[in-house]
Amino acid sequence: MKAKAGTPVWLFDLDNTLHNASARVFAELNVAMTDYIVSHVQVERAEANRLRALYWHRYGATLLGLERHHGVNAGHFLHHTHALPGLESHVHSHAHDLAALRRLPGRKFLLTNAPLAYAQRVLRALNLSHCFECVIAMEQMRMFGQLRPKPDARMFRHVLARLHLQAGQCVLVEDTLVHQKTAQRLGMQTVWMQRWLHEGKSGAPATASAAAQPRLRRRPVYVDQRVHSLAELLR
Repeated sequence: MKAKAGTPVWLFDLDNTLHNASARVFAELNVAMTDYIVSHVQVERAEANRLRALYWHRYGATLLGLERHHGVNAGHFLHHTHALPGLESHVHSHAHDLAALRRLPGRKFLLTNAPLAYAQRVLRALNLSHCFECVIAMEQMRMFGQLRPKPDARMFRHVLARLHLQAGQCVLVEDTLVHQKTAQRLGMQTVWMQRWLHEGKSGAPATASAAAQPRLRRRPVYVDQRVHSLAELLR
């Protein structure tokens, strides 16, 4: 894919885009977040699960709801829920995808709603740290005292200004459709990564963002390309 003018600038998501988070990582994150809500919001486990899902669907990130309604400290939440001992052994991708990413022409940035330390661990496990100019993680998405993670249009504009980029130069590669809808409205091109959306490592139902994705027969009008492999971006 080519950007509207010249060599593209790639904005890559992380989970279920560069690696198969549905296989195990999302499930462990869900448990860790529920445990955190039980402990720090002091509710029963069933209510903690309800709040975790409710805030994710309402705000795009469980953390936003916990900050707004329960006064949870974002840094404390991110540190404890993403500690994930043994994470590196559970990070899975495909060799040809990773090789294609390394060959892909153009500048590349990682744009993820995950915390920075987690994103860096995943990139190291995939041997991809050197592929990206920088990582823009949840901690870098706070503006005027409030977190503005994807799909917030204000955050996208802020990132473009910070990187001295025009929207028309950029291609967002994501597994989450609502993020692409905002990006295209701002003038970016969009690629929908579908490899790991609806099943985990052994055909089990995916969790987190994957569970919220509609099963569409046709490509949404705000998606420029639908791919099942990063190698398809080289065509």
